[in-house]
This record gives sequence, structure tokens and C-alpha cells, in this order.
Amino acid sequence: MGVDQVTTEDTMESDVPADLVGRRVSCSGERGTVRFVGSVPSTAGLWLGVEWDNPERGKHDGGHEGVQYFTCKHPTGGSFVRPKKASFGVDYLTAVQELYKFDVEEVFKEEFSISSKTVEVAGFEKMRFQKLTVVALNMREVNGPGSDAEIQKTTPDVESLDLCGNLLSCWEDVAAITQHMRQLRELLLSHNRLRLPFAPALHRPAFDCLRVLSLTNAALTWPQLLQCAPMWLQLEELYVSENDITELQRPVGVLQSLRVLDLTSNQLAEDTLLSIAELPRLENLNLSKTGLSVLQFNDVPPGCKTAMFPALKTLVLNKNNISEWGVINELEKLQSLAQLSCRYNPMLSTQRNPQTASQLLMAKVGQLVSLNMREILPEDRRGAELDYVKMFGEEWLKAGGHQDPQQNRPSAQFTSQHPRYQIFIEKYGAPDEGELKKQKPFALKNQLINITFVCPDDPDRKAIVRKLPESMVVQKVKGLLHRLLKIPGADLNLTYTSTKRVKRLRSTMT
Repeated sequence: MGVDQVTTEDTMESDVPADLVGRRVSCSGERGTVRFVGSVPSTAGLWLGVEWDNPERGKHDGGHEGVQYFTCKHPTGGSFVRPKKASFGVDYLTAVQELYKFDVEEVFKEEFSISSKTVEVAGFEKMRFQKLTVVALNMREVNGPGSDAEIQKTTPDVESLDLCGNLLSCWEDVAAITQHMRQLRELLLSHNRLRLPFAPALHRPAFDCLRVLSLTNAALTWPQLLQCAPMWLQLEELYVSENDITELQRPVGVLQSLRVLDLTSNQLAEDTLLSIAELPRLENLNLSKTGLSVLQFNDVPPGCKTAMFPALKTLVLNKNNISEWGVINELEKLQSLAQLSCRYNPMLSTQRNPQTASQLLMAKVGQLVSLNMREILPEDRRGAELDYVKMFGEEWLKAGGHQDPQQNRPSAQFTSQHPRYQIFIEKYGAPDEGELKKQKPFALKNQLINITFVCPDDPDRKAIVRKLPESMVVQKVKGLLHRLLKIPGADLNLTYTSTKRVKRLRSTMT
């Protein structure tokens, strides 16, 4: 049958709350929602049909011997349990008192004096609760508000409220708690299962000051979030990772103040991503682990700035399926993008050297100030752009590029694949053929370049020729010269001379 082991005591029906269907319960550390209350033939007594948050806790889909008593999203997400095996939780006030109380009777013996005035213990505790600005009741089995008047008396000044992993079953109960917290700015409701409100706008006063909302792992779809959104008109940060969000829809008249949106670990339909592109204040967007592989802003051609995501400054694309560098070209179209993280994507594995992959990212998205959580220094950008010019120089020449500006007409295909290449040509000049990087088999000998070191201030000193790895940083070059020339590293001033131009390198690189 898929029921939990029971005893005679378990079949008792006393102390069972009314209106159980839809209520939240916990059992042996697992949480679920009651979908059925009644008898199940061939057994005696009352049973609860529970759909568990964790489907591995269940045993069936709500059916028994051909009869469907309730339904579950997951085929093994449900089971029958006795009411005595389930906990229905406690109200908010009880949870606050249990967590924050202290034994003042033990310390002060029923009462204590301040300035010759007697203060009762109960009054002291109430004064103490009123000073709370942060209340953390995660995993405390809170199931509802308790007395409205008492909430207003005990915790009116709360600014941050954590109700993650509790037994709340509807938004009406949440609003009944928060309506007495006129300064509430942060609300954490992750790992709950809340029924949608019947009239969301009616609960708006309960969330007037709310700026940060976390609903991670709350089994919500995007349309359901939009249905709730009229309650949160001032919301600036929304964290909804690990939900059932697939197809995004345009937020019309809601979420217009949103600055941060975390959609991590939702399998998004790629063609719906641009539905949120008109959010006017969205600055930080996390799309990690969303299955993303394609991104296009077709409103403008390569080299131009899109009107989409106008305020987006930080974009996180870690652990996706991005395999084409063309996606990075599209990111260059974002007018405000300054911070990018896109680790653990297939396109990066095409580069044997992680440093080369980072240089490509820096070169392709010119306005970045941070890449993969690291600041981009001016010399890093310069080196990346110079290497980019050399890396694709042969391709540029074959596509119609020329050192003479009058004859420089690279093909539209090349320009589409490398929209910033012409900017680099204008900035650094066209590459010499001797500087072009040719693709060679990956072997140590193919990664070495000949470098000749001369000392123009000491003409009697012989030139030194060494084969060095092309990825060797200036700091290590200076260490090598210190050993060869016996000159302190701080006194070394390096200048690189090519057949075409001279470039000064940093003399204090660390």
C-alpha cells in the first residue's frame, strides 16, 4: 500500500486540525502537503495522503489498489501517513517565544527593580521582543501567524524575517504576519509551498517596504510569480533559483523596480529569455545552470548597442551549454555590461590554455571591468587585445584585411565573427606577418618563441638570446634577467621592440 508503519495509538483521531487538505506537515524531517484526508479500505482509522516536497520520500502517486485518492507531480511523490505521525507546526508567536525567550525568572526571581520601580518579568520579555530587527525562524515549523495584536506588540520593528523551510501553506498567512512589520525590507521564504493568493493586490500593504524576497525551491512557475508580484511593488531583489520556471513572460506593470534577479537552476526555454529584456532597472541577472546555449539581440547589427536590458551591469552564465563564441559577441551589444562570469561552458574547453580563453573574453567584450569575479587591469586588457589581433590576423588577411587603410575591406562574415577587430586595428595598427599566430600542434617546442635581450645603455654587453614560452609573464622574465644580468628586478625597465613599432611594458609588474 505504501503506508508508514503504524500502531494502535497512531489510529487515534483526536487533536487533528480541521481543514487539513492543503495544510503543510512534517514527518521525520521531511515536509509535505496534505492532499487527502479519510479512510483507506482494508485498513482502519484515518489516513493523511501527503505529497512530499522530496519525491524520494514518497512511495506512489496517490493511488491504492486501483483507486486514485490524490495526485502528485512526481509518480512516487506521495504516501499515506497516520495523523499522529505528522507535525502540523506552531504559530509565529509561539516560535518567536520559543527561540528568543530567556529564563528571566531564573536570573531575576519573578521580578526586578529599575530606579526603585518594579518591572514584571512578562513586561521585560515584551520589551525585549520589541527591539528585534532580525528574526530568524528557519526550519521552526511555523504554520501561521497567531494573534494579530500580539505580533504588533512583540515584533513590530522587524526589518529582516527568515521563514525558510517552515509549514506555511498560503500567502494570506504570510501577509497576516508581515502586515504588522512596517519596516520589513527582507523576507526569506525559500523551501516553502505557498498557495497563490486569491486577490494579491489586497495584501500589498503587508509588503509596502519589502525590497528583498527569496523564494528558492518553492515549486513556482514564472506565471505564478507574476500572479503574486502585485503584492511587491517596491521589490528590488528576487531570488527564485531551483523552481519550476521554464517559459518566461513579460512582466507587465509588475517587477519594474527589480535590480537583482536570480534564476539559477531553472531549465529556461531560450526563446523566452528576452521576455524580461525590458525590465528598466535590472542590473544583476544570474542565469547559471539554466541550460542556456544561444543568446541573440537581433534588434541591432554587430558592433552596435541593443536597447534590451538597458541597465544590466552584472551577468552570470556559469555552468551552461554555451559552445559558440558568437554568444559572447552578442554580449558586447549590452550597453551597460561591466561584470561577466561564464565559467564551465563548453566553448572554454576549445582553448587549451585557460588564460587564452580569458583573453578572448576580455577582447570580445570591451567594456568589462570584471571577468569571472576578477578585476580586469588596463595591462590585462591591452595584452588580450594585442593577442587577439595576432591570433586572428591570418584570418583577417584572407578575409580582405590589408595594412593599407584604403584597401582594408574585410568580409561581412569576418566582421560578424569579430566585430571589434577593426577597433583594434585602429588602436594598435595592422599586424605584421611575422607577428601572426599560426595554429600549431600542441607541443612544448611549438609554444616557445625566440627573444633577444639587449642593453642599449651598455653597448659592451653582449645580446642574450633565449627561447621562452609565449605564455611567460613579465614578472618571470624579470626574474630570469635578474639571474643572468645580476641586476635587481626593481631596476629593470623592459621595452619590447617589433619590426614595426615599440611597446612599453610595465616595469613594476608583480
